[in-house]
Amino acid sequence: MTIERIGSNARMSKIVKHNNTVYLCGQTASDDAWDTAEQTRRCLQQVEELLNEAGSSVEKILSVTIYVRDMKDFAQMNEVWDAWVADKPKPARACVEAHMARPNVLVELTVVAAQ
Repeated sequence: MTIERIGSNARMSKIVKHNNTVYLCGQTASDDAWDTAEQTRRCLQQVEELLNEAGSSVEKILSVTIYVRDMKDFAQMNEVWDAWVADKPKPARACVEAHMARPNVLVELTVVAAQ
């Protein structure tokens, strides 16, 4: 049973691989000034990059949990999400309202994918 941790620091790993499954840490946008749509786009771009680094792909996503700071932003986030998954296999998904680590983070995604 091998566990591979990629991009680790004192607190966490960006990617954990175990039993042909890839786990990504929570993805947030790097610029808190962006609106919900742009933060969502940037998070999804980061997800794609990390999955590629892990030897996986968007098509292999099993599950996504989306955290939004305020459910009033749900429609704006979903507009970007729907366009992103339009031509991709649809993963299991949950979306919840959550207090974020930084006040201007509007969206955070966690992802589990097959390798």
